Amino acid sequence: MRLTVVMPGSSDHLDLFRQECEQWVGDDTKLEVAAVGEAASVASRYEMAMAAPVLLAEVTRAADAGSDGVFIACAGDPAVHAAREVVDIPVMGGFQPALLTALSLGHRVGVISVLPSVVPIFHELIRHDGLSERCRSVRVINTPELSLHDQDTLVDHLFTQASEAVAAGEADSLVLGCTGFLGAAALLQDRLAAHGPYVPVVDPTGAALLALHTAVRLGLRSSRTTYAPPPVMTWHR
Repeated sequence: MRLTVVMPGSSDHLDLFRQECEQWVGDDTKLEVAAVGEAASVASRYEMAMAAPVLLAEVTRAADAGSDGVFIACAGDPAVHAAREVVDIPVMGGFQPALLTALSLGHRVGVISVLPSVVPIFHELIRHDGLSERCRSVRVINTPELSLHDQDTLVDHLFTQASEAVAAGEADSLVLGCTGFLGAAALLQDRLAAHGPYVPVVDPTGAALLALHTAVRLGLRSSRTTYAPPPVMTWHR
């Protein structure tokens, strides 16, 4: 199996993210990981819109090159629905697979992400899937300068928000709403269990890659009644 991971933004943490992705796939999977675009982050509608053209171009390139599936590595799912219209292979973003996994593990799902700017974006994604009744809690650590390498501090911030969400009855399972929270899901899950009842924490990268692997193994891709190819347009001067 051949899977492509497309990371929107700069390649500063590409090697680190490649290692993160490789732990989720088996020896039977060839993984290609690429960073596209120049944005330092993709944490707003504007940044997602600016990233979309290069993401779509890379998804198309991967499909044409023989990839079996593509993971757009951002929890905001930028360009995912558009990409499904233009290629005949499964395309996953970081959020939907994680959300659906969390819904199978607990009744109420909470999301924890980075900045206040992403809160309405996640609520829109949740409403799009008709899941607002079961996923109402979207919290953020609000730490834009947090280093990906400072894992202890990251987990401290996540634990504060997660424990408050669980204590308030907002969440029975949790989704990490950022693919940059590298390796944090298991650590957060263990810390929550050490201080209270077990609450599953879903890693968006792992959920997306495993969902992609499953779709490929089952011979599935997006429905053409939902994702019809764009009509061919002829332009006249």
